[in-house]
Amino acid sequence: MTRYRHRPVLRALLVAGALAAAPLLAACSNDAKDALAPATPTSHSSIVLTMPSVSAQVPNPDDHISTAAEKQLCDMMRPDIDKWRTDGDSGRVAFNATVHDWAARNGGLNDTVIKDRGIVDQITKQNCPDVRQQAIDALGTADLASALVGFGG
Repeated sequence: MTRYRHRPVLRALLVAGALAAAPLLAACSNDAKDALAPATPTSHSSIVLTMPSVSAQVPNPDDHISTAAEKQLCDMMRPDIDKWRTDGDSGRVAFNATVHDWAARNGGLNDTVIKDRGIVDQITKQNCPDVRQQAIDALGTADLASALVGFGG
């Protein structure tokens, strides 16, 4: 008797496998009329398999950085500049954290900054050249891109 106690589990696994394989077999068919119908379970229990939506809307941050996001970078940098000046090397770490935080808050712009660290300089040149220059002076770098670590090279 103990040799048959796993039969319901085995049956459920076979049914689940058949359900999962049916769409794959149907997709391999050359002809729509040859497509296999999905298997239906013969027991009273049923298994429902769902696929993630292929039409999910994921924002592409590489398309465009909004004016609001550009302004926000300036607003996030402005209050920390004096602290960066007095903190030395840890000021650069804090600057990096600010840029990472800004990028994450704006739809994951981290990839954009990784591809082109100079985007931070471009944004600040256009939107807050005074903040940019103060940050450069405080961080002791030629430009803001040079102060970024962990964004690629």
